[in-house]
Amino acid sequence: MVALKRKEGPNGASASKSNRAAAESRPSKRAKASESTKDDSNTGAKEPKSPAKPPAAAVVSKLKEEEPMFPRGGGSVLTPLEQKQISIQAKKDVLFEEQSAGKKGDKAAKKKRRKSRTDETAAKSTKDEDAVKVESLNFKRLVKGSLVLGTVCAINALDIAVALPNNLVGHVPITAISDHLTQRLQESAEKDEDEEGSEEGVTDDVDLNRLFYMGQYVRAYVTSTLDESTPGKSKRHIGLSLEPAHANTGISEQDVVEHCTLMASVVSVEDHGFVMDISISDSNLKGFLPRKQLDKGIPAENIQPGSVLLCIVTGKAAGGKVVQLSTLSDRLGNPKHNPAEATTIGSFLPGAAADVLVAEVSQHGVVGKVMGHLDVTADLVHSGAGPDGVAIVDQFKVGSRVKARIICTFPNAKLPKLGISLLPHVVSLKPKTASKDGQELMPTSILAHSAIVDECTVQRVEPGIGLYVDIGIEGVPGFVHISRVKDGKVDSLFENSGPYKVGSVHPGRVVGYNNFDGLFLLSFEKKVLEQPFLRIEDIPVGAVVPGVVEKLVINQDGLGGLIVNVADGISGLVPEMHLADVRLQHPEKKFREGMKVKARVLSTNPAMHQLRLTLKKTLVNSDAPAVKSYDELAVGLQAPGTIVNVLQHGAIVQFYGQLRGFLPVSEMSEAYISDPKEHFRVGQTVSIYVLSFDPEARRLIVSCKDPSAFGLEKQLALKKLQIGDLVSAKVTQKTEDDIFVELTDSSLKAILPVGHLTDKSVSKTQSALKKIHVNQTLSELVVLEKNEARRSITLSHKPSLVQASKEGKLLRSVDDARLGNAVAGFVRNITATAAFVQFAGHLTALLPKTKLPKDAQDKPSFGMYKTQSLTVKIASIDKDLGRLVVAIPSVSDEEDKKSAKPVEKAVNSLDDSVSSIDDLTIGRITKARVKSVKETQLNVQIADNIQGRIDVSQIFDKWEDIPDSKRPLKRFKQNDILEARVLGVHDARNHRFLPITHRSSHSVLELSTKPSDLKPDTLPEPLSLDRIEAGSSYIAFVNNVASNYLWVNLSPNVRGRISAMEASDDLSKLANLEKSFPVGSAMQVRVLAVDKEKQRVDLSARTPGQATQLSWDKIEQGLVLPAKVTKINDRQVIVKLSELVAGPVHLADLADDYDEANPLSHSRNEIVRVAVVDVDRSNKRLRLSMRPSRVLNSSLPVKDREVTKSTTLKVGDIIRGFVRNVSDKGLFVSLGGDVVALVKIKNLSDAYLKDWKEHFQVDQLVKGRIISVADGRIEMDLKPSVVEKDYVPLITISDLKEGQTITGKVRKVEEFGTFVDIDGSMNLSGLCHRSEMADRAVKDARALYNEGDRVKARVLKVDVDKKRINLGLKPSYFKDDEADDMDVDSEDDNAGAALDDEEESGDEEMSDAGGAILVGGSDDDGEDEDEDDEEDEESDVEMGEASGEGLTGLDAGGFDWTANALDADNDDAKTSPTDEPSKKTKKRREPQGIVDKTAELDINGPQTSSDYERLLLGQPDSSELWIAYMASQMQINDLSSARQVAERAIKTINIKEEIEKLNVWIAYLNLEVAYGTEETVDEVFKRACTYNDDQEIHERLASIYIQSGKHKEAENLFEDKILKKYGSRSPHVWVNYAHFLHTTANQPERARALCKRATQILCNPANVHTNPTQVYLALLPKFAALEFRSPNGDREQGRTLFEQLLATYPRKFDLWNQLADLETSSFRDGTDDAGVVRDLFERGSKVKGLKPRQAKAWFRRWAKWEEDKGDAKSRERVSAKALEWARMAGKGGQGKKAGDEEEESDGDE
Repeated sequence: MVALKRKEGPNGASASKSNRAAAESRPSKRAKASESTKDDSNTGAKEPKSPAKPPAAAVVSKLKEEEPMFPRGGGSVLTPLEQKQISIQAKKDVLFEEQSAGKKGDKAAKKKRRKSRTDETAAKSTKDEDAVKVESLNFKRLVKGSLVLGTVCAINALDIAVALPNNLVGHVPITAISDHLTQRLQESAEKDEDEEGSEEGVTDDVDLNRLFYMGQYVRAYVTSTLDESTPGKSKRHIGLSLEPAHANTGISEQDVVEHCTLMASVVSVEDHGFVMDISISDSNLKGFLPRKQLDKGIPAENIQPGSVLLCIVTGKAAGGKVVQLSTLSDRLGNPKHNPAEATTIGSFLPGAAADVLVAEVSQHGVVGKVMGHLDVTADLVHSGAGPDGVAIVDQFKVGSRVKARIICTFPNAKLPKLGISLLPHVVSLKPKTASKDGQELMPTSILAHSAIVDECTVQRVEPGIGLYVDIGIEGVPGFVHISRVKDGKVDSLFENSGPYKVGSVHPGRVVGYNNFDGLFLLSFEKKVLEQPFLRIEDIPVGAVVPGVVEKLVINQDGLGGLIVNVADGISGLVPEMHLADVRLQHPEKKFREGMKVKARVLSTNPAMHQLRLTLKKTLVNSDAPAVKSYDELAVGLQAPGTIVNVLQHGAIVQFYGQLRGFLPVSEMSEAYISDPKEHFRVGQTVSIYVLSFDPEARRLIVSCKDPSAFGLEKQLALKKLQIGDLVSAKVTQKTEDDIFVELTDSSLKAILPVGHLTDKSVSKTQSALKKIHVNQTLSELVVLEKNEARRSITLSHKPSLVQASKEGKLLRSVDDARLGNAVAGFVRNITATAAFVQFAGHLTALLPKTKLPKDAQDKPSFGMYKTQSLTVKIASIDKDLGRLVVAIPSVSDEEDKKSAKPVEKAVNSLDDSVSSIDDLTIGRITKARVKSVKETQLNVQIADNIQGRIDVSQIFDKWEDIPDSKRPLKRFKQNDILEARVLGVHDARNHRFLPITHRSSHSVLELSTKPSDLKPDTLPEPLSLDRIEAGSSYIAFVNNVASNYLWVNLSPNVRGRISAMEASDDLSKLANLEKSFPVGSAMQVRVLAVDKEKQRVDLSARTPGQATQLSWDKIEQGLVLPAKVTKINDRQVIVKLSELVAGPVHLADLADDYDEANPLSHSRNEIVRVAVVDVDRSNKRLRLSMRPSRVLNSSLPVKDREVTKSTTLKVGDIIRGFVRNVSDKGLFVSLGGDVVALVKIKNLSDAYLKDWKEHFQVDQLVKGRIISVADGRIEMDLKPSVVEKDYVPLITISDLKEGQTITGKVRKVEEFGTFVDIDGSMNLSGLCHRSEMADRAVKDARALYNEGDRVKARVLKVDVDKKRINLGLKPSYFKDDEADDMDVDSEDDNAGAALDDEEESGDEEMSDAGGAILVGGSDDDGEDEDEDDEEDEESDVEMGEASGEGLTGLDAGGFDWTANALDADNDDAKTSPTDEPSKKTKKRREPQGIVDKTAELDINGPQTSSDYERLLLGQPDSSELWIAYMASQMQINDLSSARQVAERAIKTINIKEEIEKLNVWIAYLNLEVAYGTEETVDEVFKRACTYNDDQEIHERLASIYIQSGKHKEAENLFEDKILKKYGSRSPHVWVNYAHFLHTTANQPERARALCKRATQILCNPANVHTNPTQVYLALLPKFAALEFRSPNGDREQGRTLFEQLLATYPRKFDLWNQLADLETSSFRDGTDDAGVVRDLFERGSKVKGLKPRQAKAWFRRWAKWEEDKGDAKSRERVSAKALEWARMAGKGGQGKKAGDEEEESDGDE
């Protein structure tokens, strides 16, 4: 609280004239008491009186002598009138001197006298200036630039309040805390511009309550002081800043010494501490606060980027560039820790401790010195003299030393001077506490604000200032300012006289507390004592307060509310809805300004200074408690509330404070309410009862129904009442639709609908209604429905329902329903297709139209009406969905007669006593024959027409009985006879276990062969979920294997799951669950948990000791454990050891060889072994390792050793690690765990790295040598010269020789040439002039090269002195080099000398060779063609032999982008297949230029765009020329120009030239696939399909994808488009796809499966496009050929396909020829069996109907093969076979022609 009327703080000074006059008239005793130890004050007392300088007391004159030290007025005690008089006098003196400059005479004497007076004043002034005066900090002495120590006393949304010395309070806006915090605010505002500048937008991201805490000490910088005080009202504002750049003003880098204090803001939060910003001017100093130096009293959440702390310097590190900081209270608050090493006074700033030498002591303070010459003062308050009553004259002796804390600076003082505090809590930087009942508490918790203290004893009187009083709290005094001593003005106070003398007792009221000074602020004013509230916080919510209407709030709708004043300075708002209990038509007529009202407080919001009131009489006069929070609620509590919103399903009710509840529509009234808005309105006051509440969910449900009207007895009676009970009731009310009754025995209210009076017609029911009267008792009423929540009961008097209830046949639920039962009900609703029949308890059944009599089906509403009584038969039951279907009994009986079948007798029953299935009841033992053995069950037969199953869980009693755990059922064989007991029925559709009565066509008998179940006189019961308990053991059998779980069966109807981690103690089995635990395998398991809601059992197969839940207290270092991978990123693998323990495996712990450390090689849910390397239980951190040497065998080779905290690293060790952080200082390399090494920038590389950060990134593997391990800090050197043994020194300019060939990268390109950085050099760079770039003139080098291009160059000249290197890039310089070392187009001189890797990646050659899809070919020499017409008709498809060289594939228009693009179709026309490989080689190394058909170009062919344009004028339809033009554009990386050329070509080429256009389209596709995007490829592809053959384009694009290495795109194209569109009519697309899968994708199994798909689709009878015979002959030989020729093929598969064809078409001799070609071409000497080939030839020679010409060729081929692979004997055998065939053919009547051919054959042989 600041003083009024220029009153200053409690320092003994007063500025008013009246106060000074009063001081002069004080008794002499008081004057003596004010004497100081020095008599300087007497001088002022003896000064003569004058109008300008009125007399003053000693203490006043002393302060006035301080005035010269404060020239800006900060310390002046003169009134404005006095200052004005002095100014006028000074001006007069100056003017007089100017006018009398030339006059002499008596003026000299005057001048002499004036001079003597001036000398006297100067002498006195000098004497006073040398004396140091005690000054208190007040508002006037605070100037911009002052530094002050303070404590946080309030934290608001957008600023914090800081308590300063002498009862001053400053405010720090949120933007003046730190630069980093301001940056966070700006970023938050940019993200959400809609909330920019709003309080909500700020607090969403930055919460000041999480950055500061109450009582926190800070050093603040004064940014502004604003005095807007008006008479009677003080309004002063002190603006502060906590930014380190401001708060550390005045300290330089050399002043930062140990134990000085700094304000620091958090820049970033690191593992070991916090990087701090201290912003020392003209310095790059940074701060670091280790986590160990963070005080425990500072909440951890406060430390975030942008928060500021007052820290003490503990030292410097990193060569003096980093300041080590601490906030530990025993360091920061220890007064012994003062900056003793300080060399200048700049180290002493507010917050620092000081060792003070006492120089002077007075009753008003202490004067001392620091460092021998820096003056410091402690005023009345902070010396302890005022508040604590310390006798400082006796306690502090001149010359003694005291420990103090600097609290402020005085910037306007002539000589440097600081303010200090000697108060113990300030010196120790701790909040002041008080003792109560032996506990140390905050003073405000003992004495609250606004509390009244009955006895305040005056301890000390400061005239003109105020009173120091004892308020009964030990150690915490109070202060009453002179303006608050009593109502009205007090001129002066006296210590020994008057009503407020020392020892007097007065009542007082707390008006504030300054937690920096540690004293309460009180008021003795009567009006304050009588005022009910001083602050909004003092007003209790729910209190009734008197008030006066201050203002009427007018809005567009009229009166919107009232502003009501309830106390001095406190006003509240009465909203419109709270003006009255009813809505006022003209509220402005009822209320007027100045009117007194009585209001009740609805809510308060001190932070927003808001107060809400109500004038509703129902609330103001209510005696009900004011419910404000959930803590005050209780079920059944009655309280008034106001409806603030009416919804369709209820209303929102507002109570006091922020408490709101929901009133459901069902709780609004006992009667039914359809629309709440018809009965309730916004603003209505309702009396409610609490039904339920949940404070955590902030949910409150209320009701308008009186719970007392429904007491405990009625609640119990309602609960006891069951649906179907028969009751009697007395009629209380009768309406047209309902009869309201009251049960006679329980007084419960119920409803009897009129339609339920009788079973008869509507007229009879109405007649019965007329006979009923009020108070009549009705008996035999059946309870039809009951709702306990709504306390509603519905009855029925229908005789049919009453009789059903008596007989126990009244349906209440689906479980009571039985098929075929006749049940009583009534019609609930009727639709066009069905009626709905209702029973008791809201159970409803469907009565379809088809289940009604035919005569009723055509009647309106089927001849029925609502509530009509019906007896129906249950036709079907679905218990899962709770559905019933019923039928009229007559209709149901007719259907049963039609569908009735005689009981089927058992056929060939194994048990003679079983004649039909009805004989097989539950528990019966019978015989069964095994029909089949599955993994999890035995399928058996009891008779030929009675099937059953024996689940594997119903066979074995004990684990020892299972012979093989992986195949438990392997001992059972088909037709085994077993003895089994019937358990029930198994539904084969959904695998559910059913009772024996639920048989259907899909059900089989469930049997058991367990020895325990076959014992006589026992009735086994299958294991159910209810009988399973945690901890019990069972035998389980695997039913299904998932990625994370094994699903097992414990019994036919109980299923459980085993987590992959719990499947076995053997970790090797967990890697492949499906292989280790095949379906059907047996396991011994324990029950971990039973979830009956989800019908699931969690099991474990691990031994009990191993399967205990792993927790943090059980994990130990060195353990090897199984773990499941849960998350993977490129830095680490997160694994889960148990439900409670998880941890990361970092890169350094993944492998023994860091080159193999790849987290992405693992997959989620994978089970791995991990070893525990280190455990930090406190922080729940683990270091885990997956190194094989850790988890498998310690003797395994280790390339990169494991580094832990205990590992000893020596200087000189070479070690590898991963980069953890790239900072401005260098690299931080993780060597393993928390061991990190620093690599300074100078140790990164031998070469100078300009932008060194671009060469390193996080997680990069680096290798270095340890160069330092001093002080626990590891340093590494990554320079190859230090690390590598075979290090090759970098090339220097002296190493370069003329003619030397070098490689490099283009650094910069200018018009005149390029600058090339030479590889492997000491940052050498050479210039290649444009004249040295090509063998012809180059105008602009920028057209040929771009920055970053890799080039090969020749050194032309080296100037060592000038350090210049000239390079040449002409292709002619490299003609002698090997062709394999470059890829240069000799046709284009402009290409320069590009390197191989760049040429390959940039100008990729798109050739057809190697990537083509092989389709088919023709037979050798065409000799096997059949000339016989009949044979031609027989052979629908001529099969060609697909030889290796002759095979062609999908043609992609093969060409390259080096201007050598030639169309593949033209190549095929011009060259033979055998010439193609050599031609390709030639084209690769010596490309041929385009023929200049115009004869206008030289022999080198076209070189520029103009050359191509001239050629195209003569050949506009030449696709070859257009494609070459496109390639030339790509030579200079001009993709857009190449596209333009392609578009021009498509438009220019004549429409009749289809082949030429197609070639361009294919080249266009090649271009986009190589250089474009998916979108551009798709666009060109769609256009190409429009203008060309659709199928051809599809196949060409597939070939392009394959050649480009884009196998995934090719596969998608085949699957999604080609096969779907053309697979049904084109066999060769299947062959193409199969060839791709076989040879390119290396997926032969998929290719084989493709054959089956192809034949199914192509041979489909519905397929009109193909003939099955043609399909087989066209498809199968090619698939078989792939098996022979593909590197992934299987020749046996190919032989099998051919054998199938030969068996079907034995006389198709071209098939024999193809098989012979494949066998002979794939035959390998010494490896393959020659008998296979000989057997084929021999079989072929025996084919019936073999023509002589075919036989001749066949034997000739056989003989040739025998010559190559066989011997002379085998060759003779072939000749003999040929003669034998000719002889046999002659006998067969082949005639002369056969004989001639035989002779010809013999002659040939």
